[in-house]
Amino acid sequence: MLNRRLFIAGLAATTVATPAGAVEATKYGVESGKTEDQSARLQDAMLKAAAEGRQLFLGAGTYFVSNLQVPSGLDLAGIAGATILAASGVAPVASISGAAGVRLSGLTFSAGTDGPDGDAEALLMISASSGIRLADLGLAGGRSNGIAITDAEADVTGCRFVDHARAAIFSRDSRGLSISGNRISNCGNGGILVWGSTPRRDGSVIRGNIISGIGATAGGNGQNGNGINLFRVNDVVVADNQIAQCAFTAIRLNATTDVAVTGNLCRESGEVAIFSEFGFSGSVIADNVIDDAATGISITNLDSGGRLATCSGNIVRNIRARSEVNPDTRPVGIYVEADTAVSGNAVDTVPGIGILAGNGPFVRNIAITGNSVTGAETGIAITTERDETTGKVLVANNLISGAATPLAGRAWDRVTSTDLARDAAKFPNITLIGNVAG
Repeated sequence: MLNRRLFIAGLAATTVATPAGAVEATKYGVESGKTEDQSARLQDAMLKAAAEGRQLFLGAGTYFVSNLQVPSGLDLAGIAGATILAASGVAPVASISGAAGVRLSGLTFSAGTDGPDGDAEALLMISASSGIRLADLGLAGGRSNGIAITDAEADVTGCRFVDHARAAIFSRDSRGLSISGNRISNCGNGGILVWGSTPRRDGSVIRGNIISGIGATAGGNGQNGNGINLFRVNDVVVADNQIAQCAFTAIRLNATTDVAVTGNLCRESGEVAIFSEFGFSGSVIADNVIDDAATGISITNLDSGGRLATCSGNIVRNIRARSEVNPDTRPVGIYVEADTAVSGNAVDTVPGIGILAGNGPFVRNIAITGNSVTGAETGIAITTERDETTGKVLVANNLISGAATPLAGRAWDRVTSTDLARDAAKFPNITLIGNVAG
């Protein structure tokens, strides 16, 4: 059955004048408000407009189409919120493949009567292309992703994504994406996913997006349910995003190198709010605000090669007593393992440990300096278990307030010292200087 709401919206939409210099799609026989498939007519219109070097304008209304092939040089524009390209079958609405210099703006891509299904499918598919500019688009509904990008360079700016069963944007092996100023809500398994088939330079910038309501309907222990997820990609910036209500993690870095996560606001994370894990190297996590999470920041997996990070200037507050999605998650403000500087953070209200360095023997070259920890059961805890790989830990000039145990030693979940300052001589790899507890 046709989507009656889309059809009526198309019939009722207001008329807007064709932009100067553009050619109206009706010139090529494209008609809105029709229940029959318009793919052939719109495909012909796109080819001709691109060949003529003119912008193609689609007026208000609903156009049922399937598997449109977008040519190089096409500038296709509509009226934001009023020009709807609705899937008329199980294929994507449109694909950009092997193309260059494409601009799409003011269009809404909808699952329509059906739409594609699959982890790597999307309403709009982009592959092996460059110079792709997507602006002020709407992407709504369906059993797959909003946009899927493979081996392409693209800008995605000011778009709105809602109700996708998988993710809003799923990229594999991209070539420097700019994803900025988008609004993403109510997606089944992810917000923005930027992945590599193998570890590789990606160079994407993900900035200023608003993301909320990300589920994990496909299950797992962190593969799904993340607002922004980077996997096996290097040289990426994640900055100034607002991310809320993610089933697992607001920002998750997995096996990444040289990634900066700065200035983000993360609320209501079901597991770890900001996670750097599994073979990462060179993570900068700075000046973020985290409010309401099961763990605030986790920089982990020395056992899998995870190392080298800075964690500075973050506010971490209101940590939950437990995680509903991962029972292994502990109430910790900031957790680190190897070659990491933890400095100038403010941690507040933790029904567990404010800052924790290491688990079991997994600790090496940690500096915890100049932090403020308020209202944690344990202010700062350091693993005291050691083996041949264990390194040094410096804990200096931190201010700890309201903690039942300001400085503690642990071996896994077992407390080995309730007063690490008193017992410091027992643990020669741990240096304590100038910490203040009250």
